Amino acid sequence: MDSITEFEGLNAQQFGGSSVPNLGGGSSSSSSSSSSSSSSNSRYENQKRRDWNTFCQYLKNHRPPLTLSRCSGAHVLEFLRYLDQFGKTKVHTPICPFYGHPNPPAPCPCPLRQAWGSLDSLIGRLRAAFEENGGMPEANPFGARAIRLYLREVRDVQSKARGISYEKKKRKRPQQQILPPPTGA
Repeated sequence: MDSITEFEGLNAQQFGGSSVPNLGGGSSSSSSSSSSSSSSNSRYENQKRRDWNTFCQYLKNHRPPLTLSRCSGAHVLEFLRYLDQFGKTKVHTPICPFYGHPNPPAPCPCPLRQAWGSLDSLIGRLRAAFEENGGMPEANPFGARAIRLYLREVRDVQSKARGISYEKKKRKRPQQQILPPPTGA
């Protein structure tokens, strides 16, 4: 599953009426004119470019409009919270009878949110795009401590709410056979 599919439904009205890049990768007049140059890029590079364009469009439509040089971790958090409304991952609330169940047996009114993994991937791509577009690594708002803390909180909340562990998987080491001690030689 493409980690950004949650954002495919974005359109111009959701960004305050301005034109917005087509995040779904579908056909549009602007994408067909640049298809020869972007077709040689990897899927990751194309996604990173679309994410970057979406974030820049968000900054333009922000009230008051923001320039990239004035963008901070707080603005990135605002962007992530804005994107949450387009999420497709059911995150159960503590009062929901299905809280902690990875596969609930019935529908519930709990909200749909962006999945932690999607947000984590998005921040990674935007962090790289910021530096590729001339930003200084030490001024990268996508690497701010507040962003790391927010992502950790989202991961923990979703882990508990969905009953899914996001712990890093430890590599299994091949078990060594224990040989019996040699008998008298």
